[in-house]
Order: sequence, then structure tokens, then C-alpha cells
Amino acid sequence: MSLFLLVRHGHADNVGKAINGRNAGVELTERGRREVRELAERLRGVGLSAVLSSPLERARQTAAPLAEAVGVQVDVRQELNELNYGQWTGKSYAELQGDPRWKAFNSFRSGTRIPGGETMLEVQARVAGLMLALREEYHGSRVAMVSHADTIRAALMHFLGLPLDFVLRVALQPASVSVLALEEWGAELRCLNHTGALPVL
Repeated sequence: MSLFLLVRHGHADNVGKAINGRNAGVELTERGRREVRELAERLRGVGLSAVLSSPLERARQTAAPLAEAVGVQVDVRQELNELNYGQWTGKSYAELQGDPRWKAFNSFRSGTRIPGGETMLEVQARVAGLMLALREEYHGSRVAMVSHADTIRAALMHFLGLPLDFVLRVALQPASVSVLALEEWGAELRCLNHTGALPVL
């Protein structure tokens, strides 16, 4: 069995206002930096063997204090990157409300391609593939993966056998932790969207 702590990055610029996507230079706010300091303290004694991160700044800034707290280096993985929002990157949610493609995407996430970007199925394939490989590499260990809301949701839908079109039914707060155990027989969700002290793992 391998235990994965799926960590959403801390609060960043424009969260809830616009699609940051893969834009460079989007960093944690002061609130976000405070969140990740507290997160690192909470996870210090969990027994992590590795801390992996999306390549984007806001994720790496979240992963760095955590890795320092547990005495490992941050392992940056492209598979943990944000959903490629293509032509929607940088647009405000208010701008997108009148776009029928945006409505289609949020109604049918499993089959709608973002203009110039990815499908959620592609995101799901890359993150699930990484986790299956890590299950073998870190068998019996605990691994933190710092990523983004849609990427984490896609992984959860895959391993819990839930339809990808239900992805928006899962709320993930900044600096939250969701814990997924991957057993030989399947997956077990230990906690979801946790922002306080973790239960016994």
C-alpha cells in the first residue's frame, strides 16, 4: 500500500476571479504563504518519503516549505501541472459566462476540449499514470503531491471510480490535503479537502 497526500497549492493571485492556468509569475499571496507554513508544520511528523510538485510557481512555493520540514528535495513533475486552459488562460470568470463552450465544458468535462488546451481525460490519464508508477516506486511509503484543484479532482475521480463529469462536486480549498491510499485491490479515500490537523493515517 502507498499513501498519497494530494495537496492543493496555497492561496494565489486571482484565485476565484480568473483562470490562472499555466500563466507564469502567478505566486502565493501573503495569505497563501501563511497557509503553507502552517501546512508544513502539520505534515512535519507524517513520515513523508517524497514531496512532488507541479512545475508552476504557486505549487513549488507550496511544496518548498513542506519538503524542508521533512528533509527532502522537491521533485518537480510535469504530470502534476495545471489543466492547460488554452485560449481561456487569463480570462476572468465573468468574461467566460457568456461563452457557450465554457458552459459545455463545465457540463461535460469528460468530453469537451478547451479551445487550444486539454481535455480533462488527458489530465486524468497523466496524473493517474504517475500515481500508479509511484505506487510501485514508493511501495509502503507516504508521498505528498502538490498540484492544482482540477488535477487533484481528476485523480480522485479515476481512483474512486466516479464519473469525470462529477468533478465539480468535489470542493478543494487552497492548501487543503486529501489522502488516498492505493492498495493492490484498489483505492481508499482517507480524508478529503482537509485544512486542519489530519486524522490518524
